[in-house]
Order: sequence, then structure tokens, then C-alpha cells
Amino acid sequence: MFRTVAELVEIAEKENILISEVMIRQEIDMKDKSREEIFSEMEKNLDVMEQAVEDSLKGVESVTGLTGGDAVKVQEYMKENNPLSGQVVMDAVSKAMGTNEVNAAMGTICATPTAGSAGCVPGTLFAVKNQLNPTREQMIRYLFTSGAFGFVVANNSFISGAAGGCQAEVGSAGAMASAAIVEMAGGTPQQSADAFAMTLKNMLGLVCDPVAGLVEVPCVKRNAGGSSLAIVSADLALAGVTSTIPCDEVIGAMYRIGKQMPSSLRETGEGGLADTPTGRLLKEKIFGTSV
Repeated sequence: MFRTVAELVEIAEKENILISEVMIRQEIDMKDKSREEIFSEMEKNLDVMEQAVEDSLKGVESVTGLTGGDAVKVQEYMKENNPLSGQVVMDAVSKAMGTNEVNAAMGTICATPTAGSAGCVPGTLFAVKNQLNPTREQMIRYLFTSGAFGFVVANNSFISGAAGGCQAEVGSAGAMASAAIVEMAGGTPQQSADAFAMTLKNMLGLVCDPVAGLVEVPCVKRNAGGSSLAIVSADLALAGVTSTIPCDEVIGAMYRIGKQMPSSLRETGEGGLADTPTGRLLKEKIFGTSV
């Protein structure tokens, strides 16, 4: 049983196993289920993610009309141009946004760790898949690795915007994805921890300010930012760049920042972008002036 990233990495290094394997063994023990059952459950999550990505690339639109179609636009842009940030990053951006467009359109998604941040893990997974050519088992392990780091965050800090701002949602999701990318690319457990830390460090203080209180603006595009940062941080870690501040201390800093964040910036839709002139007009357009 692990509770911190340091303990997670120590177990993986001591037993010479992958972080995903540490999580799998813990799930087996905690749920009293077989390895096959645990894998089957996680594969169902993978299936949901894959379907959400596929649906998004056919084009979806939310009931409000605030979001939808951007994932398709990015894919079309990639076909006609050589993206400045590269094919893998933009593919991740497209699929991350697409997953959240499906969420906003009332489709089925897999919360990782929340619905509002559901795009980062699948977006990056199905983007790096084209370059790393993983097996189905490796893709499932990608989710276990993400889950291992998410488990630590959930038990030591926040994973909801209402509790700790968007740093807790897209920040955690992007960091989880970054750690998983590193393992899939052949990196070490410590490199996964460094990638996680570098992603989360760059999202500390990010507020949760949904326009009209809906998980659409700016949520969808924040998943684009989280997924792109995840890939950059993974590359940094694989290159040997380390996080000066240990991973667990970064998670602790996020907790303290979240506690200091005013309620207007924690999913209430009362501050930040929600309180801009355009944000207020959109709210009135959707719900009427009496709301």
C-alpha cells in the first residue's frame, strides 16, 4: 500500500516493477479480485475513452452551443499544415478537447479524475499511441499508471475544482497523463514522478471559473493546455530534466494554494472568466436575466 509518490516510486524501484504494476497489485489486494478482473474493468474504461474520442472527431455540439467542433477543426488543420507545435501535441490537443466536447454534449466519458478534466489522459494516450505503437496491455497499463498518481493526489490534496480550483482538475489530469506517457515511452518510475511534478508545477494556482457555471468554457480548451503540457513535461523528464521540488511537495503546495483560493474561483461561476462582460452576457443568454 502506498500513500505518497515517494512510496510509489520506492516500491517500483525496490521490486524492479513498473508503476502500473504497483497499482495493479494494490487494486487486486484492495478489491479482492483477480488480475484478469482488474484488467477487464480498466479495459472497459479504455473502451469508453476510445469511443468518446471517435465520436468527437465526427463532430459534436453542446446543447448551449458554447462548445463543439473544435476537435474536428484541429484535425483538419493538421491535414493541411505542418503544425508549429508538432503532430503529436496537436493530435493530443484535438482529442483532449474532443473528449470534453463529448462530455458537454451529454455523451459518455470516463472521468479522469473528473468530467471537467476528462480529456487529458485519453487525449495524450491516443496521440502518443501513433508514435509509440503500444500493445493493448500497455494502453491499459497507461491508465493504471495515471490512476496511481491520481490515487496519491486524491488522498493528499484535491481533484475537484470546487475544492481546489482547476489546478486540482486539469492540473492533476495533465500531470497524471505525463507520468503515464513516461512509462509507456520506457522511462523510469522516478522520471514519471518528475514529469508529474513538472506538469503540476506549471498549473499551480489555476482557477476554476466556468462561464455560466457550465463545464464548457474555458474547460474544454484547458484540457488542450493540460494535454500539451503533459507531453512537454514527459519529454523533459525523458531527457533527464528533474523537478527541483519533489513531487509530493508539489502536491502539498497545490493543497495549500487551493485552501487559500476564494470560493469565487472554485467552480462557483462567480469570478474569473465567468465574471467578464462576455461571460455574464453568455450566462444571461443561456439562463435569462433572472438567474
